Amino acid sequence: MASRRKTPSRPTVVLLVRHGTTPTTGKVLPGRAPGLHLSDAGRAQADAVAGRIAALAGADGRQPVAVYASPLERTTETARPIARQLGLRVRTERGLIECDFGTWTGAKLSGLYKKPEWTQVQRWPSGFRFPGGESFLEMQARMASAIARLVLLHRGGTIVAVSHADPIKAAVSSAAGTQLDLFQRLTVSPCSVSALAYGDGGPSVLTVNSTASLTELAVS
Repeated sequence: MASRRKTPSRPTVVLLVRHGTTPTTGKVLPGRAPGLHLSDAGRAQADAVAGRIAALAGADGRQPVAVYASPLERTTETARPIARQLGLRVRTERGLIECDFGTWTGAKLSGLYKKPEWTQVQRWPSGFRFPGGESFLEMQARMASAIARLVLLHRGGTIVAVSHADPIKAAVSSAAGTQLDLFQRLTVSPCSVSALAYGDGGPSVLTVNSTASLTELAVS
């Protein structure tokens, strides 16, 4: 008797959105310090990415069913216009939070670039722990675990997860099966979208650092 071939289930798509620009973007390593809000440019970016994501509703029926954000102000403020356009609410997911930079939190990037440890941050991040903070490996494991939880909650659906540059790069590297030590080669711009699909055969990377239309995303 011929065995029945199981029909593959529809993959779960995760749209990873980096928060919009803040007054210190590119100048300071803000980390988890509270009180940092989007700039005027960042709010405009958030409105723009909300429109791009909302357009998915007319693409292939993949309108997001949930919007999550890290607990920091800049991610929540980025998520709100997305949720508003979709008729959803913003849910907080702590696993999406920025890396804990420890004593480097709030330091000017111009000063950090001069530290001898900065070379290791860029070239051997898997072996680095921020003084008094988190290691890149811990950050990647935390981010991957958070995404796995959300995928289980929303099987076959599309969700939005608003996070930060390094956690998103680490998640993309994990999904692509790429060594963490190469993740600094990725670019994740403010309010860009990186899309990952989680199916029966594992994850796949649909797009990285997209700042254009998402309506042509191909999910196989």
